[in-house]
Amino acid sequence: MNIKRLPAKDLFERIGIALIFTVIGSLIIIVFSQYRPMLSGSFDLWGRLFLILLLLSSAWLARRSKSLHKYWQLIFGLFVMTCAVSLDWWIAGFLLNTLGAYASSPAGIALEKLKTVIIVAITIFTLTRLSGSSLGSIYVQQGDLKRGLTIGLIAFGISVAGSIPMSKLMFAGESMSLAEVINWAPWILIIVLSNATNEELLFRGLFLRKLEPFYGKVLSNLLVVFVFTGLHLGVTYTKDQMVFLGVVMGLSLAWGYVMQKTDSVWGSILFHAGTDIPIFLSIFSTRF
Repeated sequence: MNIKRLPAKDLFERIGIALIFTVIGSLIIIVFSQYRPMLSGSFDLWGRLFLILLLLSSAWLARRSKSLHKYWQLIFGLFVMTCAVSLDWWIAGFLLNTLGAYASSPAGIALEKLKTVIIVAITIFTLTRLSGSSLGSIYVQQGDLKRGLTIGLIAFGISVAGSIPMSKLMFAGESMSLAEVINWAPWILIIVLSNATNEELLFRGLFLRKLEPFYGKVLSNLLVVFVFTGLHLGVTYTKDQMVFLGVVMGLSLAWGYVMQKTDSVWGSILFHAGTDIPIFLSIFSTRF
C-alpha cells in the first residue's frame, strides 16, 4: 500500500486505526498483562470486565453497521485478546491460591507455560469459530508447511547451537554444565514451544490478517511489532533493556514475515521458540 497516494480522508483513517490499535493493544498487554498487570484487586477485575464488554459491544455494533462493518474484525480481535489474557491471569491466580508457588521449579515453570498456552489457544480458537471465521484466518492451517518447517527448524537449530553463550551475553546466565543443560532440556522444550505458541497466536495470528486490508502486509507486521514489543517492557532477565527491545523488534518482524510468507503459524512458532531458549537457560542457571 502506497501511503503517499492515499486521499487525505483515507490517510487520516489509517492513522486513526493505527493509533487505536496501538493504544488499546498496549493497554491490554501492559496494564492488563497476563504476567505483570499494573492494577490490582477490584481495579484490575472491573477494568478487565469493562474493557471486555466495551470491545464486545463495539464489535457487535460495527458488524451490524454498513459504514463501520470493515472495522468489526479488528475490534473483535482486541476483544479476543482481552478475554485470553484475562482468563489466563484469573486462572493463574486461582491455581496460586490453591497450589501455592507452583512455578518454583523447572517442572513448575513448564506447567505454568503449558497452562497459559492451553487457555489462550482454546479461547482464541473458540471465539474465532463462534465469530464465523475459520482457523485459517488466524494462520492455524497447513499453508506452505514444507517451507515453514524448514525455516523454523533451521532457525531453531541455530538458536540451540548459540544458546549457552547468548544466555551469558544478552542475559544474566551463569556458568552451567552440560549435564545441567541436558537435565533441563525437556522442561525448556515444553516452555519455549508453549510460550512461542501463546505469543504467536495472541499477536501475529490474531491481527496480521485483520490489519492487512488497511495497511498491506509490511505495515501490518510493523504495527503488530510495536504492540508485541510492549509486552517486554520492564523485563528483568536482560542485561540491557534497550538492546533487548531492539532485538525483539527485529525478531518480531522476521516472525511476522515467515508467517505471512508461509501462510501458516508453524514456522514462526519454531523460529520464536528457538530464540527463547537463551532466556530460559539464563533463568534456570540463576534460580536452580
